[in-house]
Amino acid sequence: MKIIITGGAGMIGSHCAEHFAKKKHDVVVIDNLLRSSIFGSREKSVEYNWQYLKNIPRIKMLKKDVRDREDMVRIFKQEKPDLVIHTAGQPGVKYSLDNPFEDYEINATGTINVLEALRKANKKGMFIFTSTNKVYGNNVNQIPIASLAKRYKFKSIKGVHERFSIDLTGHTPYGVSKLAGDLYTQDYAQIFDLKSAVFRMSCIYGTRQFGFEDQGWIAWFTIRFFLGQPVTIYGDGKQMRDVLWVEDLIKAFEAFMSRDFRYKGEVFNIGGGDHNTISLLELLTVLEKLSGRRIDVRYGPWRKFDQKVYVSDISKAKKLLRWQPSVSPSQGVQRLYDWVARNPNLFG
Repeated sequence: MKIIITGGAGMIGSHCAEHFAKKKHDVVVIDNLLRSSIFGSREKSVEYNWQYLKNIPRIKMLKKDVRDREDMVRIFKQEKPDLVIHTAGQPGVKYSLDNPFEDYEINATGTINVLEALRKANKKGMFIFTSTNKVYGNNVNQIPIASLAKRYKFKSIKGVHERFSIDLTGHTPYGVSKLAGDLYTQDYAQIFDLKSAVFRMSCIYGTRQFGFEDQGWIAWFTIRFFLGQPVTIYGDGKQMRDVLWVEDLIKAFEAFMSRDFRYKGEVFNIGGGDHNTISLLELLTVLEKLSGRRIDVRYGPWRKFDQKVYVSDISKAKKLLRWQPSVSPSQGVQRLYDWVARNPNLFG
C-alpha cells in the first residue's frame, strides 16, 4: 500500500510513518517543519523527527506545505496514494487567537487541498482526518461537573459522544478551522464517495513529542519536571482530560482501514475514554514520583478557551472498530518520562 502522511514530522505523523513503513508499506511524509516557529521556540522539535524518519527504509521525505494546492495535486498525481493520514495542522489555541487567518489557511484550506488532491489522484483512496474535541467548543462547559479533591468530573455522563452539539457555541478560531476540515471530510464522503473517517481526538501523547505550554501538555510537564524547571497552571489544576497513547491511536486507524466501507464518512470521538483520565494536579503527583523532585508550580488566571473537563465517549469506536485503549495513563507517562531521560540532549 502507498500511504501519504501529511504533518509526518509531528508526533502522531512520525509514529504513523514509522509504524506503516515497518509493516512494509511505502510511505511518503509531507511536512513544512514550521511547528517550532509557530510556538515561538528556538528549540528544535519536528526537525528531530524529520531526521529520525530518514533512517527508516521505505519512507520518502518531502518538505512541502499543504497550503500549496498545486504542489499537493502534483505530488498526489505522482504518488497515487491508497491511503492519506492527514495530521498536518496548526494545533495551538492561543496561536489561532493571535493569527486567525494563518490558522484557517493551514487547518481548513490545507485540508480541502489534500482532499481534492486525493480525489483527483485516486477516487478509491482512503482518507483519515485527525480532528479535535475543540469542535464542540464551549458547549462542553455547559455539562454539569462535580469538584473533587484533585479533579473535576462530569456529573451525569461518562463522556462526550459524536452527536454532541457543535452549534451555537464559542469555539476559538482553532476549533472553527478544525471543524471546517472535519466537515469537508464528511462531505467528501457523501458527495464524492470518498472513503474517509474523522477522528475527533482528545489528548494524544507519546514519545518524540516536544510539548509546548499551548499544546502537548503532558509532554510539556514531563520535560519541565526532567529539567527541574517551573510550570504554570492556568486555573486551579483540577482540569481533567482523557488521554490516549499514540500507538493506541494508530491501532484505531488500522481498525478503520481494515473494516468494510459501510462506515464511510463516519466520525469517531477518540481518546482514552472514562477509564484513562488524568488531571493536571494528578499528573504533577505522578511526575514527582517518577523524577524524585518537586518543581516550582505557579498559578495563573483561567483561560477563557479552556474546558474544565473533557472525556471522550469512545463506545462507537469500540463497537464499530472493535478497538479499545491498551496503555493506561500511568504506563504512558512512565514511558514518556523514560524517553525524555534517555535523550537529555534534546531538551538542554
